[in-house]
Amino acid sequence: MAKHFAIAGLTLLAALAAKDSRAQTNVNGTNATFVTTAVPFLRITPDARAGAMGDAGIATSPDANAQYWNVAKIPFSEKNYGISATYTPWLKDLVPDIYLAYIAGYAKFGKDNNQAISASMRYFNLGNINYTTITGDPNGTGQPREYSFDLGYSRKLSEYLSVGVSGRYIHSSLASGVSVSPGTNYRPGNAVSADAGVYYTKKKEIDELRSSTLSLGAVVSNLGSKISYNSSRKDFIPMNLGLGAAYTSQFDQYNKLTVALDLNKLLVPALDANSTDQQVGIVSGMFKSFSGGNQLAKVDASLGLEYWYQDQLALRAGYFYEDKNNGDRQYITAGIGVRYKVLQINAAYIVPQGSGTTRNPLSNTVRFSLVFEFDKLDMGSGAEEAPADVAPAAGQ
Repeated sequence: MAKHFAIAGLTLLAALAAKDSRAQTNVNGTNATFVTTAVPFLRITPDARAGAMGDAGIATSPDANAQYWNVAKIPFSEKNYGISATYTPWLKDLVPDIYLAYIAGYAKFGKDNNQAISASMRYFNLGNINYTTITGDPNGTGQPREYSFDLGYSRKLSEYLSVGVSGRYIHSSLASGVSVSPGTNYRPGNAVSADAGVYYTKKKEIDELRSSTLSLGAVVSNLGSKISYNSSRKDFIPMNLGLGAAYTSQFDQYNKLTVALDLNKLLVPALDANSTDQQVGIVSGMFKSFSGGNQLAKVDASLGLEYWYQDQLALRAGYFYEDKNNGDRQYITAGIGVRYKVLQINAAYIVPQGSGTTRNPLSNTVRFSLVFEFDKLDMGSGAEEAPADVAPAAGQ
């Protein structure tokens, strides 16, 4: 178990998981660009396929995890039903008992299966923590937990284009079990948010064996209410704008390669020393996120590769980049996938980088996913029907 963690340490762990952070004032009185948002677990990549591709997934081919990346992709899934489960030990270089669990699923319906409903749940366990005061005295023991529930709907608008929306309920209990001074009213935080996405994909047949596919995606995620842990403060959740592109080349009947690129920017303002979350509304905060500073430095980039052999064995690699003034996370990822009939097993790994104080705390992060995708819910339920072109036997 994680021992003797101060509540300030808990805040640090949340910051490490975040894509971005809220503005702070440094010792020189200038505004720093390193910021935090509440509930950063919403920005942790939950599945092993995208985790192996440098956290790229907005425009890649759809699977059961599309609920997180871009709900609009689901109507283009090859199968009618899918479910996925992923387990991610988190920050294992720092603590042994933090993990993210994720489950997602979808079902297609409608004319030519052009519509889909989807759902997912994320559960973030921050381990068992012994709280201390600022002076190091014991201050209670707790089990911080966070989770979210999603429900989505998506449909095709044409042969190449689809859209989707999803709603989300968020619950964050970070200070359960901590002893607080009289008059302090810590409580679990709750929020609601929504995602909206669009997806375009077009396949070009070169000959009987070769083809190329271009896919584009855009998504705004976590657009919703602020979250509060007491009566005096409200914080932004990680509202985000993501753009993605993926290009797949089918070389022959056995080999194909996908290259994917995602760009993400938080729609959260960097507040100066005289501003607070209470003074900035959600909509105005989104627009304010585009003002001040170098906007390109506020964009995270994910580059991923995926190679499939006979649609049965996948090799994946990727690179994630974040500007040094925006969190300074850069890491290489790798992974593998194996598909057998309706089951796919994926694993992802963040390659260790740095040493000592410069060692990436995300190093050695491993994700495991199980994905089931199929066309029928009744996987064989009785006598087989005779083919329509076979005449019945005499006497029948």
